Amino acid sequence: MTVMSKPQQSFRLEPVHPKPEEAHTMPYAPAVQIVGACDLMFLSGATSSPLYHKHPHVDAEHVQPHGIAEQTTRAMEAIESILDKVGADWRDVVKVTKYLTDIRDADGMHATMNKYFGEWKPASTTVCINQLSSPGARVELDMIVALPKKS
Repeated sequence: MTVMSKPQQSFRLEPVHPKPEEAHTMPYAPAVQIVGACDLMFLSGATSSPLYHKHPHVDAEHVQPHGIAEQTTRAMEAIESILDKVGADWRDVVKVTKYLTDIRDADGMHATMNKYFGEWKPASTTVCINQLSSPGARVELDMIVALPKKS
């Protein structure tokens, strides 16, 4: 995981909790408010397949590990490469949509994602779907990221 210092931001992200006294029971924020000026970046879905691959898909490029932890790690590493490219980090992520082919993988996926997000809990939705874009893929993640306005 890359740790980098960030320039002063002209905005801040604040979790919104209608019942702050119950926030500790949630693995995510019900909403995240962007306070001040920023740009938004929308990340396409990432799986454990390589970020860059041929289309139409070539099966040899999409060999998936079986475990949800490793699949989630690969997806998060692909996303981290995008965040690094634009000078963002995990605390800039305001929304995550998680697609799972087996909802029973949610705890393992969250445990792996928490290694990246730490204490930060962006807004989040989890959806269980029939299948993903390549055989054996069990998780896909897309995100919305708030970036400092470029001068």
